[in-house]
Amino acid sequence: MLSHLIDLPESFRHGVPAPTPARRAIKTFRHSIDIYLKDSNAYGNTYFSRYFEWQGVCRERWFHQCISADMLQSLGVFITKRAHAEYLHESFPFQHLTCEVNTHEIRHCSFQLLFRFVSEERTVATGYQQIAFADHRKRLQRLPAFALNRMRDYEVMDTTPFERG
Repeated sequence: MLSHLIDLPESFRHGVPAPTPARRAIKTFRHSIDIYLKDSNAYGNTYFSRYFEWQGVCRERWFHQCISADMLQSLGVFITKRAHAEYLHESFPFQHLTCEVNTHEIRHCSFQLLFRFVSEERTVATGYQQIAFADHRKRLQRLPAFALNRMRDYEVMDTTPFERG
């Protein structure tokens, strides 16, 4: 089976510890999540699908607080080209998660959002979304300069190929 190579920071690879300050972006966005019974199965493990749902919640909050989603909505739409979640360790109801969001591979029309879910200083899941910006007719267009500048504050710079099957 062929694997696609996605260029992600080493710090977001399976089993790699959290990034050191030298490899970190200027800023990292953090959003708090509490796990409830509804988020888990009969054995008390958090559903894998919740991590995709939480990626969406954290993405929306990051756009709203850090980039000004209201201003961008009038200029175009975001299209998710690719999404991935990696479940690393079990998590359980009534644990608290922090979702850390960074950007990576920022281009004129696209970028990646990287997600790290941490509980008690342990990374329990990671993921990413590759996102393109388009006009309202869904034709690719350049991201506005103000958005690119804000996104670069959150960009993680270290890179190592990450295989995705």
